[in-house]
Amino acid sequence: MPEISPRRLRSLATTLAVALTLTLAAAAGCDNRREPPLPSVLDKLHESHIDGQAKIKIGVSETEPLMGELRNGAHIGFDVEIARYIAAFLGFQGEQRIQWVALATEDRIPALQGGTVDLIVSSFSMTEERQKLISFAGPYFVTTQEVMVPTRLRDQVRTIEDLRRPGLRVCTSGGSTTEAELEKHQVRAYVVKTVGDCVRGIREKRYDVVSSDETILAGFLSQYPTEFEIVDMPFGTSELLGIGVPIGDPALRDLVAFALQKSYLEGRDGISSPWLTAYNRTLGPWLKAEKSQPQPLNVPKLVDFDDKAPRR
Repeated sequence: MPEISPRRLRSLATTLAVALTLTLAAAAGCDNRREPPLPSVLDKLHESHIDGQAKIKIGVSETEPLMGELRNGAHIGFDVEIARYIAAFLGFQGEQRIQWVALATEDRIPALQGGTVDLIVSSFSMTEERQKLISFAGPYFVTTQEVMVPTRLRDQVRTIEDLRRPGLRVCTSGGSTTEAELEKHQVRAYVVKTVGDCVRGIREKRYDVVSSDETILAGFLSQYPTEFEIVDMPFGTSELLGIGVPIGDPALRDLVAFALQKSYLEGRDGISSPWLTAYNRTLGPWLKAEKSQPQPLNVPKLVDFDDKAPRR
């Protein structure tokens, strides 16, 4: 074998060093291109303001049958069932870990802003104006605005034009999207604290009709099935009901959205999801059209409690 000169050895060594440097640099570049690991549900919990709390404070209605109602000292209804599911997902399992806070429609946003509640699950429509003040996770339900009339007026009130008739006393709750929609259609309305006040006023002949979300009206129809009828009217677009979250806690919003997505996927897979169970127990028998859980928006990718981080 011929001898290799010292100059040749130095050249080979230099070439190998350069190649090794380029290889290491390329490997480092690949590592830099890898996406960071997904955050976990626990990571998000530690970021949220509810971390370490003994109880979670959830704002609900106590006056909306089928949705949120206080009956014999117990909170019941579709919204309440959804709230219990979310609370359990966040680690607040059982009634002893939940502080229910009764809220009227117009008090919901101030309660979130002031820290009176951590979440609100109370027929809360997701709107652009409200999202300037609070955050939403959802939607968890899609509904429409309708009108409920007493049976004595069923043939006289069938259209939005009928609602404009002089002398007809239309009632709705203050701070609701319904109030704004009626105003948009030039329908004058008596504005009261709750839809229940409207229904009571109709039964006492102080008002004639009530307008609100179909879900809320269905609850009162279930109480007085022979006295009222719901009339389908073409008000605006569908109402997307969401869960209200403080605007300064994006981690909590992400967690609630992730929990809703879990239920949505279970339903898509044919499993009896928490949403479907809640719906069948409450609203299902009273709504005309068949409903399914809508897919929530802006759901983060998280590693769940019992999942392993996906391999890349």
